[in-house]
Amino acid sequence: MTESKNTGESLYLSIGVLAISAGSLLLSIQYYSIGASPIPPNALGILLLILAAVLGYAGIRKLSGSAALWVLLYWTVSALWCGYGVNFILRGNNVISILDMRNTMVPGLVAFFFGLFIIGIVGILQKETVLALISVALSFSGIHEVVVFYDSKIGTSAVACNYLIVVLLGLYFIGGRTLHSFSKQKVILPGTDITNKSSEQGASRGSSKVALIATCFILNMAASSVFGCRLLGITSSLFVGQVAWLWTAAVYQTVICILSYRNYHMLEATHFAFFSILRYAEGYSLLYQFLNTGQLNYPPPFFVVFAILFIVLSLFTSIQSLTQSIYLLFYVAYCIALACNPQGFFHGGPQGVDIAIYISSAIIVLITLYNAKSPTSIPASEVAIKKLFMNNNIFKLRKDKDGDEPYLGYSKYADAEILAHACSILAAFAMTMPGNPEEPLVTVVLPWVVVAGGLYNLICGSVAFSRGKTLESSAFFLYGVMWVIWGIFRYSGVYSTSRGFNTSVGMITFILFNSFIVFSTLFLSKAWFVYTLSFQLILISFLLDTLNALPVGYDIAVTIIFGFTGFYLFLSTLHNMTFEAPLLPVGSPFIKISGFANDRSKCPHLTATNTSSVQKIAEIMKNGGICGIPTDTVYVLVAACNQPEAVERAYKTKRQAQDRPMSLWISSLAQLQPARHLLSPLLWDFMEAAWPSSISLVIPRGPWLDVLGALDSAKYIGTPQSIAIRIPDCTVTTHLIDMVGPIAVTSANPSGEADTTHHNQVYAKLGDKVDGVLCDGASPENIASTVVDCTKIETGNIAFFRVGIVPKSQVLQILEQVQKKHKDGFVNGGFSGSTEDVSQKINGENNDDDDNKL
Repeated sequence: MTESKNTGESLYLSIGVLAISAGSLLLSIQYYSIGASPIPPNALGILLLILAAVLGYAGIRKLSGSAALWVLLYWTVSALWCGYGVNFILRGNNVISILDMRNTMVPGLVAFFFGLFIIGIVGILQKETVLALISVALSFSGIHEVVVFYDSKIGTSAVACNYLIVVLLGLYFIGGRTLHSFSKQKVILPGTDITNKSSEQGASRGSSKVALIATCFILNMAASSVFGCRLLGITSSLFVGQVAWLWTAAVYQTVICILSYRNYHMLEATHFAFFSILRYAEGYSLLYQFLNTGQLNYPPPFFVVFAILFIVLSLFTSIQSLTQSIYLLFYVAYCIALACNPQGFFHGGPQGVDIAIYISSAIIVLITLYNAKSPTSIPASEVAIKKLFMNNNIFKLRKDKDGDEPYLGYSKYADAEILAHACSILAAFAMTMPGNPEEPLVTVVLPWVVVAGGLYNLICGSVAFSRGKTLESSAFFLYGVMWVIWGIFRYSGVYSTSRGFNTSVGMITFILFNSFIVFSTLFLSKAWFVYTLSFQLILISFLLDTLNALPVGYDIAVTIIFGFTGFYLFLSTLHNMTFEAPLLPVGSPFIKISGFANDRSKCPHLTATNTSSVQKIAEIMKNGGICGIPTDTVYVLVAACNQPEAVERAYKTKRQAQDRPMSLWISSLAQLQPARHLLSPLLWDFMEAAWPSSISLVIPRGPWLDVLGALDSAKYIGTPQSIAIRIPDCTVTTHLIDMVGPIAVTSANPSGEADTTHHNQVYAKLGDKVDGVLCDGASPENIASTVVDCTKIETGNIAFFRVGIVPKSQVLQILEQVQKKHKDGFVNGGFSGSTEDVSQKINGENNDDDDNKL
């Protein structure tokens, strides 16, 4: 398994390095050329965008199992080349002239130069030689390119030379990995060994957080550099090419927001979404100023509300990280500066805050990367506030991830409800400022409504749906679609000429859909009912506006009502996910239905990836409980063999048919070792060769059951003549058996129904009858194990009660090899040295024999 993991690590690591080398080769050719460029700008831009996508994908694939520094390098270079590529395409289409390239490229190059230089320095400290050299070379190429823009006499050869160094380093790394593979892991060139990286850093659950945070802050450096460089005079003007850096940061931060939810970093995901919303608006403003000469208008209520949301987020973030909490205060200052200036992003005040954001972002990147692996960390007061709450008897912090548990168990995403409420508030308050009907786009409302209210509500709806929150996800989807359609229609100039019957019918449709959601929230909570009802009032104001019958002040009033309701839900959700007590109440449902809502009291759902969850399930089973657990095939219902009453209850719960008896599972043959003399040598060696795997072996009953402590439970396991026994090839299952002892097992579905392939199906079928479910998402297979009759194995014959995931041919091949060893005289101990090869064969072969599967 370790070898397979290292192979995957090497693949994506090599793909990323190869993509960096390819892009560097293109740019070295570009800058080595004299006179006409050998690569047309459009072609170069498209190639860089493709390589940026490959690098981004490699970073995502490496995020969960490898070094954070490599992931950060991939994403940083990917973002750099994305902005690079867009600007080359603009140049190829004559949108940007050669003379404009300095104002276009310098802000991005200055930011990414510093970011790559920090990565290189930290790489040196962490002894990542190849990574450090690649980062430093790319950093030097960027700063040399900036120098060339200001003094053309220097020439571009230095830029090309640095890119060529990156190409050579990439070839060295790829060559080293190739040599390592062909030599069967015997030859390792210096700097190309990934074994330690995958074993040490892959096991660190914080590595993904480090990569996500550092990447987002480097993107903040790139965005703030655009306006900061203008204030400092580094660039002479703001230009359309700089939109590429702003929107590159926005798009990448949106992706990082989703990945943060995927890795259970809820607060960080909210930070990143807030940052990206500002980036989208900055890019929109810069683009509109380039296309038109009109004076842009910014809605002050929006920035005031945004500043308040940032303050609240900063307060709760201080419990986890005081450094990041202080960093968010810079954005509070940024929003206040924007609210105070009608010129918005183009005024010196907000641009001064941009410079402060650039510097603080660089400091946090350095601290985050250095503290991730260094034995001596830079003091950052990460848990200063948290320690105060630990000794506080009034506010009690949540210990585990209870707030991340969905309604029906383990989800692959953290809860995004906080962000959804915040974005709807921002979208609503952005529209409180009336616009000029002759120039609707001059009021910077469109990006707030479409991006904040629309895009992020759709993302949050998807996350909520994956967590089992069907009603909430439906509301977020509806509101997201509403904000997108209304924002584009109302603020694009179409609304004033197309207002009429069709628009009114569309609004009535949305009102009817939301009426169903309002009714459904009667079964959810009082706060949600008021929230959806207040949104209904906003929809009614839209309808009245389409009919030219909107009362004066009505839209402002309902917006304030919706804003306060949404803010309470935002605050209560954030508070209740942080503290166990006291809670901000959201109110009980107006109408209560048995079995509806988030009730975990009857059947706790625990995440299989947490050791504490496995321990809790083990305690439940030791105390006589029955549980649903994942395996290497489908989900099963289990009870401890030393708890006869639990085994009996599992048998009756399952409504077991006579031809589908319960089986017995152990974690290793060591548990059966005291009874080895009671089993035939051929059977024992067949067990050794076949397990762990998805093969159940039916063997005769005998005194060996006493060794496993299953004497009182034996009447419910197997048949009067035989019992099926196996060692599953599943780490979680075997770890649980190590804690509990041998277990009695049956499939987690009533007899006659299909196998259970997801923990939610366990809850749906047996949730009111089991005492706990260990949740691990979808099963790795949709078919059960293969059951082999070994009661007559001494005669050289075996039969098959059921052919499951392992085909007949594989089982017979294992038996043939065991018999051959016995025939050659290698019995038991002499055979043990070769059984490992046989086990690897069964676990490594492709199970493509579909004709032998059920």
